Amino acid sequence: MAEDGGPSTADGWKSKRFRYNAVIQPLLTDLYQITMAYAYWKAGKSNDYAVFDLFFRKNPFQGEYTIFAGLEECLKFLDNFRYSDSDIVYLQETLPNVQKEFFDFLRTLTPKEVTLYAIDEGSVVFPRVPLMRIEGPLAIVQLLETTLLTLVNYASLVATNASRFRLAAGSNITLLEFGLRRAQGPDGGLSASKYAYMGGFDGTSNVLAGKLFNIPVRGTHAHAFITSFTTLEDLKFRALNYKNKPNESIDFVQLTIQWRERVSKVLHVLPDQASESELAAFVSYAIAFPDGFMALIDTYDVVRSGMLNFCAVALALNDLGYKAKGVRIDSGDLAYLSNVAREAFCMIGQKFNVSWFQNLVIVASNDINEETIVSLNEQGHKIDCFGIGTHLVTCQKQPALGCVYKLVEVNDQPRIKLSQDVDKVTLPGKKNVYRLYGQDGHALLDLLQRTCEPAPEVGKRVLCRHPFFESKRAYVSPVKVESLYKEFWKEGQIMQTLPPLEQVRQRVKDSLRALRNDHKRNLNPTPYKVSVTDSLYNFLHDLWLQNAPIGELS
Repeated sequence: MAEDGGPSTADGWKSKRFRYNAVIQPLLTDLYQITMAYAYWKAGKSNDYAVFDLFFRKNPFQGEYTIFAGLEECLKFLDNFRYSDSDIVYLQETLPNVQKEFFDFLRTLTPKEVTLYAIDEGSVVFPRVPLMRIEGPLAIVQLLETTLLTLVNYASLVATNASRFRLAAGSNITLLEFGLRRAQGPDGGLSASKYAYMGGFDGTSNVLAGKLFNIPVRGTHAHAFITSFTTLEDLKFRALNYKNKPNESIDFVQLTIQWRERVSKVLHVLPDQASESELAAFVSYAIAFPDGFMALIDTYDVVRSGMLNFCAVALALNDLGYKAKGVRIDSGDLAYLSNVAREAFCMIGQKFNVSWFQNLVIVASNDINEETIVSLNEQGHKIDCFGIGTHLVTCQKQPALGCVYKLVEVNDQPRIKLSQDVDKVTLPGKKNVYRLYGQDGHALLDLLQRTCEPAPEVGKRVLCRHPFFESKRAYVSPVKVESLYKEFWKEGQIMQTLPPLEQVRQRVKDSLRALRNDHKRNLNPTPYKVSVTDSLYNFLHDLWLQNAPIGELS
């Protein structure tokens, strides 16, 4: 699915990390893009110089920010954009009434004359602000629409969702993405793993994502492993070597049984009430992974069985020089059970003088969403790590971002789309965007302006207006001005060195840090302002009046 490949860039950069998905190709589009391209060609408009904006109208998840993701994949798509011979044959069969010369046109079509400006991937972005500005011959930039949208929409949605989980959990909690089995197909699963990591998660269970994107891979075992055992007699291998004496072993099963008797007195649990099949599974897993023993303890009963069996195995490992990792709880009252587990770890650590025992990791899973984490925080949980799957990768709270791709200029003439729904009125013409910062170091607003206007300056007052409501306006004297657009593609080349995923992940953190906390809060966040200059405001409304038909009453 993923292949090695990479373009030469302005600085000669090339890396094995620059992989592209073979599914991402010119035919990954809607048919109407190709029929429009034909109509443009037929009308002699193929080479009209067009400008499109790619943006969204509303932040997802009832929030007030979005994380921009998917830019690298868009650039890979441009770098590999070619219609193959088989593509042309298929299109000829699909569109039998189209002139043969059009297919000759497609066969030689490349994005060499396309220029793409964009905001850095991993940046916080807001409604109406174009994430990308795509310029070039009308036919080719039209043909890019669907593919660019599909590459940005889901990526940005997952990265935003992941960042919200991170904010809810706090910086000291480990977040693991466990969503592959619930994702929308293999491509959805891979994308979710990549963009969840970008958005702030610490690792994934997805092994292929780990290989392709260098994401830390984590995992333990499932309930099936526990239930596959019946008794300790199932264990064919009972011995385990000392960590520091590899040639010396001991009957690990017998050692664990001895420890279970001692632990049961501390936890006030009867050994004969605990599951022997669970103990057999834990012993087997510990023999396989003595340095990485992490046990799923809720198969039968966390309090009466899972904790006792885990602690017995962990203490037996300690005798041989190994340190267990911790436990995972996948059902039940997670706040209560995590407190029970932490209390037990502390008691046992003190009782048996094993200092590291109180720091064992407690992992919680079980269909966790953002609200679950907020609730657990309020209950005072003792969880160290959340494993999150369905609600992260499927974005159940909001399954689509809704990016759009709108024509804003043709041959230096502005274009506007009108609607009775004001939010759907487009901002015409070629625009730049700047982020203005206040004295406290936080972002005040994003300012859109025409490209012919001078950039705002530090300390120089600028009038910032709501694009549609005349009375909403304010003067801003920024202490910092950040130009958000960079030229990422021009003349058939990637113009910027693309940062590794770790660096983009750090940009997400830095970009979120620049927002005030009230913009990021889970409940009723303060809206972030997206403004236009006075010049763009007047330009927009003059064009609106020119294009809106005048009604007549009788």
